[in-house]
Amino acid sequence: MAHTFRTLAVFLTIAILLTIGLGFWSFLTPGEAKFKDLFIVHFVVGLATAIGALLVHCLIFIYFLGTGRWIKEVAIAYRIPDVPWPKLTRELKRQTFPPALFSMLIAIAAAAAGAGAQLQSWPWYVHMTLGLMTLLVNMWAFRIELRNLATNAGIIDAVMREVERIRAARGLSSNEHALQEEDSPVANAHEPR
Repeated sequence: MAHTFRTLAVFLTIAILLTIGLGFWSFLTPGEAKFKDLFIVHFVVGLATAIGALLVHCLIFIYFLGTGRWIKEVAIAYRIPDVPWPKLTRELKRQTFPPALFSMLIAIAAAAAGAGAQLQSWPWYVHMTLGLMTLLVNMWAFRIELRNLATNAGIIDAVMREVERIRAARGLSSNEHALQEEDSPVANAHEPR
């Protein structure tokens, strides 16, 4: 997940920079060309970037909710104590969600301010400031999200090692062996249809 998120974070950062660059280019271009060509490109790229920010940060929400729930259920099933792993996943979620949410909200605010600036209801510098803040807030959030993704991956590995240890202590086969048995044609032949 960390590699996927890192790739998405790079693409989103490039999209934000492109949107900002197109915005300045559009703003500095005199006359009707600004509204016919550059503005439309800035508008479309900006809208796609705002939606992309929502998707990337929602992916973080879903990932931490899903893995946190999985770790909690595995801990209950194998009677693994709450400290350190299940508790640490809750703490990671609490650390990660505010930056992700702020990143989404600032992108929405920048897009809304862009619509306000286009209709000349809001001053252009509000949109520009929110656009630049979108870049800064996302860079801050990416750092926290990537750090917590790496920590969470370590927790998942530790929980899996503990599960393997518990299974071995109880005389059960390893997870890998149990999954192979479950997928074998012989095991499936005995299942009722």
